[in-house]
Amino acid sequence: MKQRIGVIDALRGFSLFGILLANLLIFQYGIYGKDEWDFGTADAVGHDILKVFVETSFMPIFAFLFGYGIILMYSSWKEKGFRVKRQFTRRFLALIVLGLLHGILLWEGDILFAYGMMGFFLLLFVKRKPKTLLIWGIVVLILTSAFSYGSGGLAMTAEEQVRMDAYVEDTVNIYGSGTFVEIMTHRSQEDPLMLGPGLMFLILALSPFLILPMFLFGMYAAKRQLFSRVEADIAAWKRGALWLTLAGLGLKSMIVWMPDSGWSGIGYAFGGPLLALGYICLFTAAFHGRSSLFVRGMEAVGRLSLTNYLLQTVCCIFIFYGFGLGLFASLGIWAGIAVGVLVFSLQAALSLWYSRYFRQGPMEKIIRMFTYWSFKGKNKRPQPSTDLPKAQ
Repeated sequence: MKQRIGVIDALRGFSLFGILLANLLIFQYGIYGKDEWDFGTADAVGHDILKVFVETSFMPIFAFLFGYGIILMYSSWKEKGFRVKRQFTRRFLALIVLGLLHGILLWEGDILFAYGMMGFFLLLFVKRKPKTLLIWGIVVLILTSAFSYGSGGLAMTAEEQVRMDAYVEDTVNIYGSGTFVEIMTHRSQEDPLMLGPGLMFLILALSPFLILPMFLFGMYAAKRQLFSRVEADIAAWKRGALWLTLAGLGLKSMIVWMPDSGWSGIGYAFGGPLLALGYICLFTAAFHGRSSLFVRGMEAVGRLSLTNYLLQTVCCIFIFYGFGLGLFASLGIWAGIAVGVLVFSLQAALSLWYSRYFRQGPMEKIIRMFTYWSFKGKNKRPQPSTDLPKAQ
């Protein structure tokens, strides 16, 4: 597991492309407005396509790779004699701080805070056997999906709908023409669901557990070294690509064809991770060992994933918010997708150029500095390894 596997970086870049397309719904219409907007026919079709093919199926790929990376880092640090707990603690705390800054100052769709918090929980699983990780992942996926029963057909009361409509209208006005401070104030203080800060924090704290299975599946893949023997198992990868993709798309499409059914919530929740696994198998089977410009671009973006993730936020808020171009809620779904393709293409080109001269991105460098507590991003004096506690 020491050698860097190119398809992993390419998968990370691929997931960032899908994350950008899904996030563009929020950048364009707001975190609530994206599902409350009265779209025209063409944009409604585009919205449904994003809901089924993209939303909730690319973020899980990123979670899968996060879990995969934890196992690789643990094995490497332990072999080198580093203090594993200390390394992980500093790394996860850095992600939490960075996520808080990102979410408060720039955009409410941050994932770094949640990933940093989840990292501490995942440390309980780093010494588990692959079979244990797989069983836990399957069981949690079934349970979290079952809890989603009825969410697909959940309707607001008349009073709640009026309050939500007013919130969406205010969001359009403020995000489209407001200043940085006005937008940040609206994002942090307005609460259309009237959840209160305590309940909202609890929801944010528990939300990563909805994709806990993907973290565990990634850890399982790392322990089984699945990406190190793709050619030998190519038939299995292709079967996974076919059946997981079809199953995921079929289950997720329930939210479109039967939106009022209580079962559509389960289908959407269960189908998202299945489709993510299908995409992982499909991408790996198609591009493992390839060296086309497309793959090299994806790899370059993936190697600078943290920098590119934050750069996507900077680009999109400049395009859509009032202190930038002010195009909030004015382009439409298909034009928004075109913007996403353009932004990502520029990121790929820039990442390819940057990688010719630098080994790591600026944000990756900062995380490494905190992880190793060194300005050079390296641990000069490895200490005896400290084992992690076993999970009960």
